[in-house]
Amino acid sequence: MNLDFLLPSTLLRKGREYSRKLWVRVLIMGLLAVLSLLLSMLIERWIPQSLATYLTGSAADRLLSIIANAMLAVTTFSLSVMVTVYRSTSTQWTPRIHRLIVQDRTTQNTLAVFIGAYVYALIAIILRELGVFDDKRSFVLFVMTVIVLTVIVFSLIRWVLHLQTFGSLIDTSRQVEDQTRRTFKERLHNPCLGANPLTGDIPDSAKPFTADENGYIQHIYPEALNTVAENHGVKIYLKRNIGSFVFVNEPLMMIDRVGQPKDDEHTDETLHAGINASITIGDLRTYDQDPRFGLIVMGEVASKALSPGVNDPGTAIDVITRIGRILSFYEDETERDRDEVLDHIYVAPLDPSDLMQDAFGALARDGCTVVEVQQRLQATLTGLMRHPDEGLRIAARRAAERHLRRALAKIDFEPDRAQLMESASQDVRDAVRDAVKRSDTEDDAPKMDNDTDTT
Repeated sequence: MNLDFLLPSTLLRKGREYSRKLWVRVLIMGLLAVLSLLLSMLIERWIPQSLATYLTGSAADRLLSIIANAMLAVTTFSLSVMVTVYRSTSTQWTPRIHRLIVQDRTTQNTLAVFIGAYVYALIAIILRELGVFDDKRSFVLFVMTVIVLTVIVFSLIRWVLHLQTFGSLIDTSRQVEDQTRRTFKERLHNPCLGANPLTGDIPDSAKPFTADENGYIQHIYPEALNTVAENHGVKIYLKRNIGSFVFVNEPLMMIDRVGQPKDDEHTDETLHAGINASITIGDLRTYDQDPRFGLIVMGEVASKALSPGVNDPGTAIDVITRIGRILSFYEDETERDRDEVLDHIYVAPLDPSDLMQDAFGALARDGCTVVEVQQRLQATLTGLMRHPDEGLRIAARRAAERHLRRALAKIDFEPDRAQLMESASQDVRDAVRDAVKRSDTEDDAPKMDNDTDTT
């Protein structure tokens, strides 16, 4: 029996994943509704007779009837709003945003309150019909119902205020930025998922461990994986990071035996089962543990805004600024000090060049002829070239040169080209001029040889 998931850190991570699911919150609110009625039944016995008979059951009946009727209508309306917003954002921007909006906390909490209140009202009405709360002892039921109504009113007000911006471009962009920044900071706060950085060569004695299914690596539970490796006397080198797509029988990691298993119960079969239980592979990428996916989604939003059907360069400029804010938090995972390291697993650190490509690659290509977008891109990359980390500075410099060369090759109007060149840093301008001169020289050399041969 695999007990590695009983680790507190692993259970906490699993709990966070399930807390983002709507049905979990609805179930919790439904259970709270049932619990509140049970508490009402228990408290009712301790209420003095004079106070218990102060209100009749009919007073609670009217409130329960209002809750049951109103919550069904409000829940149906809220669901229709959610479906409309989900479809519009997926169509207008990118389908990858849909999964983030589905996890919107305000929306999920509001629906959970509405459904929970509906469940509370139905069960209370049934208990009233069964005589559990008789007319002479319904004081606590009335008070509890008033409390439920107060929670409903608060949720309605919050829901109405949320609908003012829910699904709008600004709100959606902010949600993606907040989620990406949060995931980015979590990754850098716990470098390489708490494992050793995989920067050198993998030992020749390591054997490949292949994937059992096709899909993206969605989650890795590093504490559980480290416990599996420790108990089996091995070290695990993850060749593929979170967000990578793997095929069946493709090497997922390398396993190097460095000791003996903890006992006879830890065999190759339990090692295989423990590794599979510590890694989740699915058909879609998720934002959890995957900051690169958030950067890709933000780049897709900017690219969609630059499409002829939308033609909104202002959104692309806004996204570039948001991406720059996120990348400014970057730190080299191999240089960060940690109190504790998971000694039996190795994970590759984030590569600044990959982050630059994920964030700016698509939008720089799709907006190569839009001068304003290219100017903001160069300004943002110039700012990142002043970052304290050398790796990020080098990656930003290379990206700035590459995107500037592409834009200059596509923009024909000379004043626009000059304006764009002024937006880049002096070092990038000089490097691009030298690269263009070398390219022209190489292009002319074959032509001269051909002319000579012809003559």
